Amino acid sequence: MSQTFAQLPKLSFARRMILTWFGCGRSPFAPGTAGSLGALPLGWLISNFAGPLWLLVAATVLCAVGWWCANAELPGEDSDPGWIVADEVVGMWIAMAAAPLTLVWVASAFVLFRFFDITKPWPVSWADRSIGGGLGVMLDDVIAGLYAAGILFIARLALT
Repeated sequence: MSQTFAQLPKLSFARRMILTWFGCGRSPFAPGTAGSLGALPLGWLISNFAGPLWLLVAATVLCAVGWWCANAELPGEDSDPGWIVADEVVGMWIAMAAAPLTLVWVASAFVLFRFFDITKPWPVSWADRSIGGGLGVMLDDVIAGLYAAGILFIARLALT
């Protein structure tokens, strides 16, 4: 059974900040979209000042930390609670790494990532349904981010 954020008083402050991406996951409306939007400022800063490769490194680190935090908070659970949005941040950063830092490209990364995260084409749907715990929480969004990044990469090749 999935737990709501209010049912998890044992969350440490650090885990709460990571899993909710500094409170974005507490949004009463579309917490996944709020988390994806919350990923943009830091993702833009990392990509702008360090480059897209470092954005992928940051996504990998956050994926590992999110996986660990989600495992600690959801032992044995097969659900992906909506208040956990660190996975959306990881997927958004993966998509952003393939996009030039212009409004049109970053907006396209956002739209494509949210499309794949919401519609869950295979294997996103498989990861969402079949893998539990922290890995399951993170993996479906990683795959959705890879789908979005792939389309952005192909679009960049076609347009240059």
